[in-house]
Amino acid sequence: MTELANQAQTLLALHTDPQLLKVVNVWDAISARVVSEVEGVTALATASHSIAAAYGYADGENIPVELMIEAVGGIVAATDLPVTADLEAGYGNPRETTKRAIGVGVVGCNLEDQMKPISEAVNAVEAVLDAAQQEGIDFVLNARTDAFLKAGDKPHDEVLADAIERGRAYLATGAPVVFVPGKVSEDDIKAFVDAWGPQKLTLIGAPGSVPLARMEELGVARVSFGPFSQSVALMALQDLTADIVAGGGLPADFRVLN
Repeated sequence: MTELANQAQTLLALHTDPQLLKVVNVWDAISARVVSEVEGVTALATASHSIAAAYGYADGENIPVELMIEAVGGIVAATDLPVTADLEAGYGNPRETTKRAIGVGVVGCNLEDQMKPISEAVNAVEAVLDAAQQEGIDFVLNARTDAFLKAGDKPHDEVLADAIERGRAYLATGAPVVFVPGKVSEDDIKAFVDAWGPQKLTLIGAPGSVPLARMEELGVARVSFGPFSQSVALMALQDLTADIVAGGGLPADFRVLN
């Protein structure tokens, strides 16, 4: 088996293990290296929002796909860990974008449905999985539904039912996991796990989220942190700058990481 196929199998096993997979999202080579050097980190995930911001683009497929793939390739080259990439909605061509991502060493991805008609969203999932099959790897597609993010004033029970229906369709198509970003309660998690089974749901960690230990108890497969990890890094940089302007200097626990 090729190294890429081995990494894909490793990433898939990390998602199916009852132990919650915790991935801190990265956006360039140095953030990838720093995160991957932490003991206990087993995989990396990119954040499209963070990569776009690093290049001066707004989130939402505004960054050219060539530049996104180049950035993702730099992240893959900076680590020996399996990398899953945030490919937004596929940049107009989910099949081709997936092939290009696999070409730079990616073994999994997020794919947004953007609440498009479910048949269209399923077709995109099929395209990603077919592209991966042609490359001969067990690609870990984290099929994302934006039902909660785009709920608006829709009653919660309808939003939950919509997310469950979409997730079932993506799982039936072959996606191993479904990503539901947004404000998700413990009761929501229970409903998803009841509907899909354990180790099928992935979530984003945000302020006020269900604690990670409880997510694991409930059968969540993975938690990631999207652009929040970049915000934490930028907060530290801004705080340092403010301290220096005020006459201070480097923090007492300063250490060289690059």
